[in-house]
Amino acid sequence: MEEIPLSRPDLTDLERSAVVKVLQTPQLSLGPRIPQFEAAAAKVAGVAHGVAVNSGTSGLHLIVRALGWGEGDEVITTPFSFIASSNCLLFERVKPVFVDVDPRTGNIDPAMIESAITPRTRGLLVVDVFGHPADYDAIEAIAARHGLRFIEDSCEAIGARHRDRPAGSFGAAGCFAFYPNKQITTGEGGMIVTDDAKLADLCRSMRNQGRDTTGGSWLGHVRLGFNYRMSDIQATLGTAQLERLDVILAERAKVADAYARRLAPLVESQGVETPQVLPGVTMSWFVYVMRLAEGTTAEGRDRVMAHLREQGIGCNNYFAPIHLQPFYRELLGTKEGDFPVTESLGARGIALPFFNKLTESQIDRVAGVLADAIDKSA
Repeated sequence: MEEIPLSRPDLTDLERSAVVKVLQTPQLSLGPRIPQFEAAAAKVAGVAHGVAVNSGTSGLHLIVRALGWGEGDEVITTPFSFIASSNCLLFERVKPVFVDVDPRTGNIDPAMIESAITPRTRGLLVVDVFGHPADYDAIEAIAARHGLRFIEDSCEAIGARHRDRPAGSFGAAGCFAFYPNKQITTGEGGMIVTDDAKLADLCRSMRNQGRDTTGGSWLGHVRLGFNYRMSDIQATLGTAQLERLDVILAERAKVADAYARRLAPLVESQGVETPQVLPGVTMSWFVYVMRLAEGTTAEGRDRVMAHLREQGIGCNNYFAPIHLQPFYRELLGTKEGDFPVTESLGARGIALPFFNKLTESQIDRVAGVLADAIDKSA
């Protein structure tokens, strides 16, 4: 029985040879490859500055600190995301205020935002879920009306576009992430992208133990900082991956199109929902998350996933709603029923195997096993 993993990075001789060249030098960190990678990533985002860090989570945390958000502040965000997008607020004792999401995309619903604004609201943290940019026309208008700044969590959306503007170019700053299941990878890593030179400089200092970025002593520290640095090895891998970004994204789009065709009969016969891409959006496919029919419970979804795994098909639920995580329930008092769209998407979503080199025959097998799993779980 062929095992089909959930994800697999796309690495070639270009990346391997680039990493070997770095390993032949004495400078494996704080070297010239970092600014090269930062410049290349900033160009993808259409902004002036990139700040490489050791993870997307670290990048989001530094942006929150650089904006001066802190204890007593509230930031409106989404409960349908990876938990880091809310944790980065809690690191600075900022209260996440959740609002529900658009059922088509899973992105924050702009129609819900204004009713959640209070005198304590300092900004928004917007997530480009699964590589689909949020509705930035509406979000920018809301932010302008209320004098709020916002962060764009584009950790899943490098190369995506909203009305021909690139992901990462909206708001005060954006952030990409490069975990191995992402469109491009540095093993672990992230990138802050912004047009704000002061914010970028603060983030560069804080990622490196709070050292002065103007060339002070190595043991001189001008502010509280962290060890959030990226190595030159990682940066070189990332730069090589970015050289192939257009090809990588095109290959991922082909896989998504193949899934949509192959799952069309299940959409018709079983009420399965496949991902939507709204007008004006260029998707950067991160994962392929289909949804079982409306009304499916998490227990029913789990039975389907168990059958897929028994047949060697990698899969996972995406996302487990943040407001239902035990820690958040205790901290914020959130409960089932608070955000029904998020809860429905979380209960019904299954991420299927998705990577650049997934073949048509593998997609056929996944779709066939999925159809069988749905029948058996009914």
